[in-house]
Amino acid sequence: MPNMLELCADLRAEHADLDSLVDGIDEAAWDTPTPALGWTVRDQVSHLAYFDDAGARSATDPDGFRAWVKESALKEMRPDDGDPADVALGRSMNGPELLERWRAGREAMIVEFEPLDPKARLPWFGPDMGAASFVTARLMETWAHGQDVADGLGVQRTPTERLRHVCFIGVQARPYAYSVRELQMPDAPLRVEVTSPSGDVWTFGPAEASDIVRGSALDLALVVTQRRHRADSSLEASGEAADEWLDIAQAFAGPPGPGRQPGQFPR
Repeated sequence: MPNMLELCADLRAEHADLDSLVDGIDEAAWDTPTPALGWTVRDQVSHLAYFDDAGARSATDPDGFRAWVKESALKEMRPDDGDPADVALGRSMNGPELLERWRAGREAMIVEFEPLDPKARLPWFGPDMGAASFVTARLMETWAHGQDVADGLGVQRTPTERLRHVCFIGVQARPYAYSVRELQMPDAPLRVEVTSPSGDVWTFGPAEASDIVRGSALDLALVVTQRRHRADSSLEASGEAADEWLDIAQAFAGPPGPGRQPGQFPR
């Protein structure tokens, strides 16, 4: 069973990694475009701040959170006119103010999650989530949006062992990648073998599977979060089911995104 304190420590570290990219940048840099169409560095951090606030609310007031989701959350995030709430937050203040807002909100969320039972169920925008899965998902989101910020600012990040969380979610979400596209997932089991930043080999799936994906953990994380096209990665697929999955892999909830184009970020 995952240890909540360890998971939260990893999430804090991921927050700090992104924080270091934007701490001290000028206002013009906050408005730097990122690879996500229409989103700036400011919008990326604003999105995280908004949903970290929502995460804290889910843990402290689950009934109120459910009522908010049912009554008004969708209207806030998909308004008839104006900016969606997750980016409107950051566009209403300057960069340093947004950074302080995000720092306070993300810490408030972690403080609420640290003492929880890993199996505790919490409401979210889809089905309820286990507390451990919730924290892991927030880490994946922070890492992925942090990659957008790094790409926008032209910064090369140093990969860490925290990528294991991102890879794990990406592999676990294989059925979802098919269902969200209304596709039938093959019956063939999938084996994934990736090399971590420290040189360890992380494995997911049954050892006897004939469909296998191999490569670096960083490239797998980039592909399952759709921050890189598979053609610009080191990933190799053996077997039809493995090859098919790499084309649609998706670690995040929601409709499939456009992802990145081949050659946009060449190796």
